[in-house]
Amino acid sequence: MRSTRSRSTRRSRRSFALSATALAAVLAAAGCQDSSSVAPGQAKTVKGLKLAYLAPSLDISYWQWVYSGVQQEARKHGIKVTQYNANNSPSAQLANVKTAISAGADMIVIGPVSSTSTPPVLAAAKAAKVPVSFAGIGPQPGATDYTSAITADNYRTGVEEGSFVCKEAKQRGGNKVGMLSLPQDRENAQKYLRGARESFDREGCKLVQMLQARTLTVSEAVSQTNDLLTAHPDITGIYGMHDGAGTGAAKVLKTRGLVGKIALATADGSPTTVALLKEGVIQGLFLQEAVGQGIQAVTQDVNAMLGKPTTKNIPLVEPLVTTQTLNSPEAQKVLRRTYPPSAGPYN
Repeated sequence: MRSTRSRSTRRSRRSFALSATALAAVLAAAGCQDSSSVAPGQAKTVKGLKLAYLAPSLDISYWQWVYSGVQQEARKHGIKVTQYNANNSPSAQLANVKTAISAGADMIVIGPVSSTSTPPVLAAAKAAKVPVSFAGIGPQPGATDYTSAITADNYRTGVEEGSFVCKEAKQRGGNKVGMLSLPQDRENAQKYLRGARESFDREGCKLVQMLQARTLTVSEAVSQTNDLLTAHPDITGIYGMHDGAGTGAAKVLKTRGLVGKIALATADGSPTTVALLKEGVIQGLFLQEAVGQGIQAVTQDVNAMLGKPTTKNIPLVEPLVTTQTLNSPEAQKVLRRTYPPSAGPYN
């Protein structure tokens, strides 16, 4: 009797083990219906999928506004969004990508720390088959393993802002200009600079000094502007590549009693620089759609997941806004895609 019961028990155990193995195989084949199992081009719907927003620094308002656009578009599709902050560190950025992928991200929108920091990010996303769209700053030149890069038309803006600053500088009796630049390891900054130099050469202005930002803060721009004016007190124009540059330079011009004597233009746009434009401290704003870039980046990732056509590179125009055109319907429309209503007024 003991022998019969023992054989019966062993058969039951083997049967249970086989059943458990079969169940595990079924679950593995089905992917447990986890959103992380969805491959690009195979999703029937993106509702409930996960998107990771990777910012270079959430201390900068611009990247908060890109996130606002990401949230706005993701909400329309029922997509869950998680944000990650690299604190301007390439190693932290790569760690964030790996964490996001491990957490089941189906899509990524990234504003990279720098263009040169993007190859390992793209390699990790490619290995995991996760579509990546860039916002604000594009990948390193030559990169192809990404869905879309939504940036400003930086070269064109560089040409137009360079021309604007040069003309304004000449109206003030000189042809020497200074520049407060984004870090030149970013492809957008390189394009701004190339366009500006072409305008200066063509229109007879001399770029006497370019100072690159590291933190992109207003305090840094204040320090750089003071250095610029100490070294070159005869400049009559300042070209800013980012909003902090315009704000910091404006503070210095006010302190030194040089408002109107030195022309000032900058890219991006914020409630602060809009107010400075109204005051006449800044003569020109070239608006960059931070919110719009976030919206478009999500749109391109969604298209990739659904197997719809995507656009590799989308350079958004940065229109010039002056004191005279600030309240025009065209300017107000672009301003509402530049920063969210929660940031401040548009006029």
